[in-house]
Amino acid sequence: MKQVTVCSLDCPDACSIIASKNEAGVLTIEGNPAHPITRGFVCAKIKTYPRRLKREDRITRPLIRKGSIWYSVPWEEALGICVEKIEECRREPSSILHLHGDGSMGILTLAGRLLFETLGASRISGSLCDTAGIEACIRDFGSLDHNDVRDLTNARAIVNWGKDLSRSSVHCAALVREARKKGAKVLTVSPGGDGNVPFSDRMVGIRPGTDRFLAVAVARLFVERGVIDRQIEACTRGWPEFRESILRVPLEELCRKCDVSPSDVESLFECYRKEEPTATLVGWGLQRYRFGGENLRFINALALISGNVGRSGGGSYFNISSRRNFNTTWAAVPGSENLRTFPKPLIAKSILDADTPPVKMLWVNGFNPVTQAPDSHGMRKAFEKVEFKVVVDAFMTDTARCADVVLPCRLAFEQEDLVGSFLHDYVHYARPVAEAPEGTRDDFWIFSEVGKRLDPPIRIPAREECLRMSLDSKWLDTGLDELKERGFVKASRSPIAYAGMKFDHSDERYHFPRDLHDDPPPSRDFPLRLLTLLRREAIHSQIPPEDQRGKPKIWVGPGNSCLEKIDRTEEVFLVSPLGRMAVSLAVLPGLHPEAVVYRRGDWVQCGGGVNQLIAAALTDMGDAASYYSQSVRLEN
Repeated sequence: MKQVTVCSLDCPDACSIIASKNEAGVLTIEGNPAHPITRGFVCAKIKTYPRRLKREDRITRPLIRKGSIWYSVPWEEALGICVEKIEECRREPSSILHLHGDGSMGILTLAGRLLFETLGASRISGSLCDTAGIEACIRDFGSLDHNDVRDLTNARAIVNWGKDLSRSSVHCAALVREARKKGAKVLTVSPGGDGNVPFSDRMVGIRPGTDRFLAVAVARLFVERGVIDRQIEACTRGWPEFRESILRVPLEELCRKCDVSPSDVESLFECYRKEEPTATLVGWGLQRYRFGGENLRFINALALISGNVGRSGGGSYFNISSRRNFNTTWAAVPGSENLRTFPKPLIAKSILDADTPPVKMLWVNGFNPVTQAPDSHGMRKAFEKVEFKVVVDAFMTDTARCADVVLPCRLAFEQEDLVGSFLHDYVHYARPVAEAPEGTRDDFWIFSEVGKRLDPPIRIPAREECLRMSLDSKWLDTGLDELKERGFVKASRSPIAYAGMKFDHSDERYHFPRDLHDDPPPSRDFPLRLLTLLRREAIHSQIPPEDQRGKPKIWVGPGNSCLEKIDRTEEVFLVSPLGRMAVSLAVLPGLHPEAVVYRRGDWVQCGGGVNQLIAAALTDMGDAASYYSQSVRLEN
């Protein structure tokens, strides 16, 4: 029997899935050919996901820790312990901290925020991923939006600012291929370490984190050569100041800052000045630097002044909110903006420094912060300081090992939900198609049961009521029963963002950035930039332990200065001011000489965990983690 469902993992594509089982009950996952974005294929990550559901090391009973020993207990006992600890903290509810991530992109995950914000618990702001770019787009356009992603095929040129089309969003990659078949030329700007060569007509190598200077250099040519629409001032704010700022730095100096040649600048200029439309793709890596938001703002500005915003075939693509087409008011708590808030990238420091009151209880779900957040060792120290920790997970991750109670959750394809996308505007019904192990529960059930047991209780609406309320949106013309039958529907959004150059600020104008900051010079002791890039075969830290055997591998370019000093017959260490770890060293052609690439997500307990070397620091906007600002060196 074949059933339609959706992938709910933290990926932009939100693939519509055809799930089937053979006579032995083995689940098979295929892309839905009827879905206009999925078009019958899925990525390698999700094809192998059914194995994750059946792993022998999966946690299927609640666990409590006494000393160093874990004991299996019934759900009633585990929930009773959790509720007792919440009640103890209820006089000072901000002594509870709720840490949540995007282990599932389903709308029902909002139940956790509803529960803990109603309690008055401390909460987190920002993200470890994309909020610098989100804030940049909102400052520029007044909202987070982009053209229908299928409009990429109408571009006559595409400038890809660092999006790894070989590992991220296979359906965006397919649209780029389709655009090339129709004659579009693709120019990719990247420090290397990605698989973009087969997708590109030209590659422009760049010093890591300096994209804003290249965007300014190209924008400078538009100003100097007088090829800017005369009406630009009428639909923008801050144009005179922006124009002055981009002319302030000589072109030669801008090229030096980002380590590109004048011919590279000319190539980008020729892409953007075409009368036919040029689309801008922005990868998430370039906003993971100290001035990551600024990087994106100047790229957006270049797309704008070249006349490529608000038109078919153009636009600037970063992302959209996966929940923007749903009604989420059922999960909103009045006054929650006044709760004590910790920036997500600074969780460890926030916990260690908190004293009014101190954090006494942690609840973690959809998130493996000891592995994923910066400063892994600091994170473990923070966990040790907290009296009581609950982790909701399916495996004994680095974070689960730090808990006092582990509650076993259900995974993708085992639970009912609604799922949107941060690439396209289709919304989906997540139908359970795999039988969950006995003893596991989904997050919504857990939050509802905890809320019921409190005194006074916190009532979370029934599951079906939450689903129906979520679909009561001005962007959707469907009900739950219809969506279950159809599997997916498209929200009624305009296919062209900011058509007619009307923007979502109150003045309806585009707002230019003003400041252009320099990065601090590289340290003599730590001259290299660590880029912790994504993997092709796994999302985040969802990596089986057997796939983490041996030393973690790193890559450097053939021109990297460290190669002259390293004896590759001896043990090699990756070193930052926070520590060192043994690694396996390889050379990768095309990688910038100041970059070191590490494929992120492996666990500390398995000998990896690169975030133990990365200091916790914020980007210039959006409370995001500036992972890629970490300086390192290699040594024997």
